[in-house]
Amino acid sequence: MEAIVFYPSPPIGHIISMVELGKLILTHQPSLSIHILITPPSYNAGDTAPYIAQVSTAFPSITFHHLPTAALPPSTTPPTYHEILTFEVLRFNNPNVHHALLSISKNHTVLGLVMDSFCFHALSVATDLNIPAYFFFASGAGCLAMFLYFTTLHENTTTSFKDIKTTPFDVPGTPPVLPTDMPKPFLERDDKVYEYFLEGSYQMPKSAGIIVNTFDSLERRPLKAITDGLCVLNGPTPPIYCVGPLIVAKDGGGGVSECLTWLDSQPSRSVVFLCFGSLGLFSVDQLEEIATGLERSGRRFLWVVRNPPGRENRSVAISERSDPDLDSILPKGFLDRTKERGLVVKTWAPQVEVLNHDSVGGFVTHCGWNSVLEAVCAGVPMVAWPLYAEQRFNRIMMVEEIKIALPMVESENGFVSSTEVEKRVRELMDSEEGDSIRKITVAMKNEAEAALR
Repeated sequence: MEAIVFYPSPPIGHIISMVELGKLILTHQPSLSIHILITPPSYNAGDTAPYIAQVSTAFPSITFHHLPTAALPPSTTPPTYHEILTFEVLRFNNPNVHHALLSISKNHTVLGLVMDSFCFHALSVATDLNIPAYFFFASGAGCLAMFLYFTTLHENTTTSFKDIKTTPFDVPGTPPVLPTDMPKPFLERDDKVYEYFLEGSYQMPKSAGIIVNTFDSLERRPLKAITDGLCVLNGPTPPIYCVGPLIVAKDGGGGVSECLTWLDSQPSRSVVFLCFGSLGLFSVDQLEEIATGLERSGRRFLWVVRNPPGRENRSVAISERSDPDLDSILPKGFLDRTKERGLVVKTWAPQVEVLNHDSVGGFVTHCGWNSVLEAVCAGVPMVAWPLYAEQRFNRIMMVEEIKIALPMVESENGFVSSTEVEKRVRELMDSEEGDSIRKITVAMKNEAEAALR
């Protein structure tokens, strides 16, 4: 029997993306079996067991293999980033990956190993076993262009990107990028996490191909730059396979959510939805500014609020964190004054279903790539408010390249005023510029549907 082995990094979001790719492959090749290697997380990143059990029951062709905990050398120092610890675990995981591939190979013909971009250390394992290795890049093609071009940027500079500040980089296929809009791990040349990302940038082109979660008409220019060989200057560029938009069809929250019932009573395209991902946490001061901006805007809103940092034990898994006490973190009387046109939801909302609801006309997002694709597939225009990872770069692509979002403008320390929140919400819902990006987003929705056919 023929099989494909998937190797995601430990966080549940990465596992979900790989599972969705596996499901897509099975729709085209139902005779294949999919095997997913699960690495024990290096920190409390959320319980994956219920999700894995659910997928195993629903998709018998998908098998999960739980790898042993990788043995880290005693010299491993406490890292400053979760990413460093993840890279360290994956680096020393190769013997476990090798053993799992040999075990699967006893009863299957392994057609390929598909790795998360964090898992580049396993490229040598696949080479040793003569198994074609592919990378799955869960962000967009613009971000992939930057990642592949990272080696060239490194070789052409001698100082840390954070010290360059005002000189934009010209990454092929993308608008000019200021160093401050690069992912945080790229900024400090002497940091260990910089070394790991740089090594990944050197290793990725050595694969048999790169699978990217996008579609051609969404990111035509960066895709052309990559396939024309403009991003990898020290060797050939492997084939690029666009499989997007790859999103989870339903959030699986179970039952009808309170917010969906509330949306049923709102006029068509009248509500702006604010949601910032599982790691999108704001200080109480920032939450108060958002609330004030929403109240002054006069627009209908649905806002997902999480506990501010410092009010949670960081060792508690994301899925187990407590709901916020809204009365203590939002301005006094805000909930009462806005109850006729706004709903604040604690911690979680079924994002895909909300975005596809007829009442929703705009989305204020942290610019995580999955959220961007979900909004595109729903035809909902955005306000881009990046918070971490590659999201600042995604904002450049969304605002300047694809033109499906307005930018939320923050101060130098990242703070956004209530005036800015009010202005952007009004622009998104009631302005010529808002109408323009709405038309482009709806056109992209149609292109996304065509790409999935």
